[in-house]
Amino acid sequence: MRTGLWTVVVSVAFAAVGLMSYEVASQAAKPSRAPTASFKEDVFPIFKGRCIECHTPGGKGFEASGLDLTSYAGLMKGTKFGPMVIPGDAQASNLMALLDWRVNKKIRMPHGGKKLSTCDRDAIRHWINEGALDN
Repeated sequence: MRTGLWTVVVSVAFAAVGLMSYEVASQAAKPSRAPTASFKEDVFPIFKGRCIECHTPGGKGFEASGLDLTSYAGLMKGTKFGPMVIPGDAQASNLMALLDWRVNKKIRMPHGGKKLSTCDRDAIRHWINEGALDN
């Protein structure tokens, strides 16, 4: 009787391991979700309303840093000091450090202006975390 019970327990355990392996394999095989944040529709309008006045060729912000926010290519080129966006990692992106005011008061963005709303900053953060695509 004990042998029969032991066989059932071992069979159930192997079945559970097999099921877990199947679940892991099926999760890995699923394609990643399509991005929900759009540069064109979610991020660029924020730049247009709050940033482009200075960060356009000839503007004060452009002259000081080299950052051109009039296009995706300009943003991704970064500044004369380095990259602004690390796709997939908003926390490490210089853009978010500037917008979240995690930097010296003298370089917070928008410079000399009111901090972007939490909603606007979260939209940019979300876009970066989804890979900062040109979409």
